[in-house]
Amino acid sequence: MSREIKIEPITRLEGHGNVTIKLGPGDKVEDVQFNVAHTRFFEKFLEGRPAEHAPRIVPRICGICPIPHHLTSVKAVEAAWGITPPRPADKLRELEINAKQFSSHVLHIAALQLPDLLAGPLAPPEKRNVVAVINALPDVGKAVLRAMRFGQDLCAAIGGKSVHPVTGIPGGMSKPLAEDDRQSFLKQLPEIVEIGKTLVEIGSKLVNDYMVVIKNFAVVPTYYIGTVKPDGGLTIWDGNMRVMDKEGKIAAEFPAKDYLNYCAEYVPPHSMATHIYLKSAGYPEGVWRANTLARVNVADKMQTPWAQELFEAFRSTVGRPCHMTFAYVWARLIETIQAVEKIKTLLEDPEIVSTDVKLADVEPKAGNGVGQTEAPRGTLIHNYWTDDNGIITKANLLVATNHNIGGIELTLKVAAKQIFEDKIVDQIADKLPEPMIK
Repeated sequence: MSREIKIEPITRLEGHGNVTIKLGPGDKVEDVQFNVAHTRFFEKFLEGRPAEHAPRIVPRICGICPIPHHLTSVKAVEAAWGITPPRPADKLRELEINAKQFSSHVLHIAALQLPDLLAGPLAPPEKRNVVAVINALPDVGKAVLRAMRFGQDLCAAIGGKSVHPVTGIPGGMSKPLAEDDRQSFLKQLPEIVEIGKTLVEIGSKLVNDYMVVIKNFAVVPTYYIGTVKPDGGLTIWDGNMRVMDKEGKIAAEFPAKDYLNYCAEYVPPHSMATHIYLKSAGYPEGVWRANTLARVNVADKMQTPWAQELFEAFRSTVGRPCHMTFAYVWARLIETIQAVEKIKTLLEDPEIVSTDVKLADVEPKAGNGVGQTEAPRGTLIHNYWTDDNGIITKANLLVATNHNIGGIELTLKVAAKQIFEDKIVDQIADKLPEPMIK
């Protein structure tokens, strides 16, 4: 007898989505669909607008990662108009995006991932939520909130607002970072580093405890996309995009302006969100995943020493490429530590409080520009075309959801087959650790 399972809506998700699982006789998995039912229209919202307005519009695309959208948009406008901002402005932007990376990763780990791991994946839903984490481990809950507050406060000090920033403008930043603010955040850093150590300790224990799950459940070979510096170091701010194939070979590496030569989009009949894939590999073979695991896979190294230690431990345990979906949380910890270290380095740089943060004259003009950064959950590409008056005539946005959704659907299909056909839950139930939340 055939049946259909609908998960509507999916909870603990950045955005909105549904899952449809179609089962045939004997619970044989026939299809799994990740459905995004809503349209957003942001590309059309931008048409007819002055390009300098775009950085204040696009943060509304995502409530968790508005700053990467804001800064990617600024980069796109500057590329279209042939503008290079002052070096202190570039450093300030890099500090801002790392502050958001830090606060977002802490939120993701604590609110979206830890509930399942601390209570155990087989625990009832009422035990697998952030409130249960805070009630059972109040010290951890307070530390997480403190860390998030630090990141958000730093974002606000630079961006004017922590959620919908306004200070990124074509040609630089509308205001510098105040020296008093810099000193305040430097004083807070030792406490934040200690919280980072706590997260690494908890994360390392959970990774070891759940290694049987990490290595055996939802292991899905895909392509991966991320951004790297010229030396192969992982970056979320400025570099080339790199694509790795399923065997771990570099399939492509290219600057943002060439993205249309490598990125293609497929529109599935059951979803409003496109699946992005490597053009030369075709669909669905070339579907890739973005986000933390993808970035750690494509990178040759981290940029900071503590993160590099964690990176090497990761590589020695799971190899390269790592196709283990549950290793995303491990990769996220590595990136969290790099963000802390980058914040420290940038705050200690005297140039971070320079007042030379914007060009005196910026002239709107006709052009075609591409901006690219890494949001916490994946690669962002903004491409704007402008007319002689600097009005946007066309916009193309490739966001993290689109980079990931094809891979998410593949992962769900593998997971569904393991659960319904292979009965993997019965096989690993007695190998799961004792839950930390009862």
